[in-house]
Parts: sequence; C-alpha cells; structure tokens
Amino acid sequence: MAITAVRIDGRLIHGQVANLWTTKLGVSRIMVIDDKVAASDIEKSGLKLARPTGVDLSVLPEKTAADHIKRGGYDSQKVFIVVKRPQVLLDLVNDGVKLDTINVGNMSQTDETTQITNSINVVQDDVDAFNALHEKGVKITQQMVPGDSANDFMEILKKFKPKN
Repeated sequence: MAITAVRIDGRLIHGQVANLWTTKLGVSRIMVIDDKVAASDIEKSGLKLARPTGVDLSVLPEKTAADHIKRGGYDSQKVFIVVKRPQVLLDLVNDGVKLDTINVGNMSQTDETTQITNSINVVQDDVDAFNALHEKGVKITQQMVPGDSANDFMEILKKFKPKN
C-alpha cells in the first residue's frame, strides 16, 4: 500500500481533510483507524457522507487496519490515514507498520487537555506517544492546511506543561 499521508485530526473527515488535504495529496482512499468509530454504524455513516466523491473510505479498528496494511490489502491505492490520537499510530508502528511522517492537525480540547497551539490540545499520554514515535524515527510535523508551512511538531511539543 502506498501510504501517501498520515494525519492526526480529532474531527476525522471534515472540510480540511475532505477537500483540501485529499485534493492536494491526490489520494484514492481515506482510511480512518479508530476502534470506537469502527464499531458505530452512526459514526461510520456520518464519515461516509463527509468523504469526497470518488474517494474510497475504510473505517477500521486498529488491529484490522494493521493487518490490511501489512498484507498489502491496498497496495494499488494512494491511502490517507486519519486518526484521532497519536497512540493509535504508535500501536500501528509497534505492530510492524512503517510510518515515515505524521502530520498533527487538530486535537480537540477537553477538561483533561492542555493547549499547546490554537488547534492542538494534549494529555500526558499523547505526549508519551509522540515521544515514542519520534524515538522510533517517525518525523512529526504540524500543519493545519496544505498552504501552511509544515512545522517541527517536537519543537512545539516542548511547550507542554501538564495540568496538575
């Protein structure tokens, strides 16, 4: 499979992913990897409605996605992987999936998160997953839309001060 891009975006498929990123990347499939979303018919239906015309969609639990990727299930396609949190990508890498670069887009704010940019909010588990991915040689960038410059996310992450 040609993994064209990997993005962390808590909103999964929405205007930026569906219109800007998918068009810029020229992908033929968006692969949403999320155990809870894959188990929800309602959420899957919403993602199907949000996907761009002419682009295939897979909504898969983590283990199934890793198995499909490793066995070459989508080798003839240009795939854009979208997940909500970095731990999913760390699990994939630990399961033998090769990821070169991850783009951090939007991680929504909750009562537990700490804001590190206008659109990225993290908890300590996220920071730990980012650090582990970085240690495994995965390049991590921050870029909201294709027209923005890609920034070194690990430099941005240094601003993180956990909530007490």
